[in-house]
Amino acid sequence: MSQNIGILTAGGDCPGLNAAIRGIGKAALSIGNINVIGFLDGFRGLMEDRTIRLDGKNLSGILTVGGTILGTSRDKPHRMPIGNKVLDMTDKMMETYEKHHLDVLVCLGGGGTQKNAFRLKEKGMNVITLPKTIDNDVGMTDVTFGFDTALGIATDAIDRLHSTAHSHHRIIVVEIMGHNAGWLALGAGVAGGADVILIPEIPYNLETVAEGIRKRSRHGKRFSIVAVAEGALPTEMAERMRPLQEQKLNAEKKSERQQAKEGIAVLEGELKEHTLQLSHQLEEMTNLEARVTILGHLQRGGTPSAADRLLATRLGTACMDYIQDRHFGVMVASRGEGTEPVPLEDVVGKKKLVPPDHHWVTSARNVGTILGD
Repeated sequence: MSQNIGILTAGGDCPGLNAAIRGIGKAALSIGNINVIGFLDGFRGLMEDRTIRLDGKNLSGILTVGGTILGTSRDKPHRMPIGNKVLDMTDKMMETYEKHHLDVLVCLGGGGTQKNAFRLKEKGMNVITLPKTIDNDVGMTDVTFGFDTALGIATDAIDRLHSTAHSHHRIIVVEIMGHNAGWLALGAGVAGGADVILIPEIPYNLETVAEGIRKRSRHGKRFSIVAVAEGALPTEMAERMRPLQEQKLNAEKKSERQQAKEGIAVLEGELKEHTLQLSHQLEEMTNLEARVTILGHLQRGGTPSAADRLLATRLGTACMDYIQDRHFGVMVASRGEGTEPVPLEDVVGKKKLVPPDHHWVTSARNVGTILGD
């Protein structure tokens, strides 16, 4: 009896997605009597029943290609824009699932995708997820694919900015992705030799940062590289944000959660030009010219690193093992050099942040890096 497997990629794109798709598809082909189809553009493609057959031809040559051959979107199954309305389309997705006689739907994505896959599981679908994101913030897994490539890109950018910072005696402020997790900025900052690293998990004092840069100047080092995560917060802003985040997390009533969300949105609006503001403030406080480089989506693109190809392939082929064992409702987590199936209910709502005592933080402090606290 043949098996039918569906695959989709959701959320932001990242290097390694095609390697994971290939790992699942090639493993299925080697087993035989398995049909694999891909749904285009994430959960919207599942709702609209737009598919591509993932056979040997379509899986060929994609290992080194960035992005995703399936396309992606940030649509949520239970809150999907349809015309001028926002509707719950999970029943429609269930119809597509049953129409193709799927044994399982494999969802590749970050934290939001884990939540959305869990919702489909509760509807009655067999689902398995793979953790991807350049932010490395999915809970219950050692690492996500996409992170290593983005880390290399950010590190390379810092390497290149050193020469212009040194030549012009400037402060170069480099904004690095990561949302509310500091893994990318911290890792790239340490690897690239940044003089200041600011991450969301360690709120910073502006005067502490400025004094650290002035001290470097007094010792003849008239330039500084500041690696700042996009979610980094000054101490006073963190003190305003923390109770709202706790309210959102612990709210028992929908109205309380909505109130917290609105408060967070207001603060995030104030932070829209945060990196530019930080640059201007440091320029005024240190009397050194400051320039900003925002890496943005540059970090998402390009050929996946060898480490990401290996990880994505390992998770993809392990996914097929779990499918054969009919082990559904799980995320395929990376554990050392192996994998572990983690129940989705244990993943949903968990965000992996940088612990203040993490060995990367300790190493940064030990080499004299300014963390702003």
